[in-house]
Amino acid sequence: MIIFWGNGFSPNLSRKLATLGPIGYWGKMPGTNGSFVGLLLYTLFFHNLSPFFYLFNCLLLITMACSICTQAEIAIGQKDPSCVILDEVVAMPLCFIGLQPYMQHYPVWRFMLAGFLLFRLLDITKPFGINKLQALPGGQGVVLDDVAAALGVCFILHIALLIIT
Repeated sequence: MIIFWGNGFSPNLSRKLATLGPIGYWGKMPGTNGSFVGLLLYTLFFHNLSPFFYLFNCLLLITMACSICTQAEIAIGQKDPSCVILDEVVAMPLCFIGLQPYMQHYPVWRFMLAGFLLFRLLDITKPFGINKLQALPGGQGVVLDDVAAALGVCFILHIALLIIT
């Protein structure tokens, strides 16, 4: 993956972007804060997008986040610091790929709650080899494990819909 977006940012700006300012420092579970912000991101900007723009924006944000998180790791001086929550934010919209047609027939809040809880579960436990992605260098290791967890959630939600419909 080409990493270039955040290279021109100052270390302080990279740190602030990766932690979403003070949000990454709130409470004992900053990843949950980032996941909630990611849910808001999905609701406000992704929910009504066409499939092309949905995926395009996801890829754009993932690429940017990898670069910013690389720079933030350097600025903070730690590998995958818990205060860096940009990875959760950009991954959350991936949980809901292809689910918009179903959200017209079932209460949206059920999808949001299930996606949020499943994402936190997979992000924390990192099953199915997701934990191995953390070994990737820099921001790729920070972001891509969350991307894999979100895609796992998407798969689970689609399977659940096949079972109940």
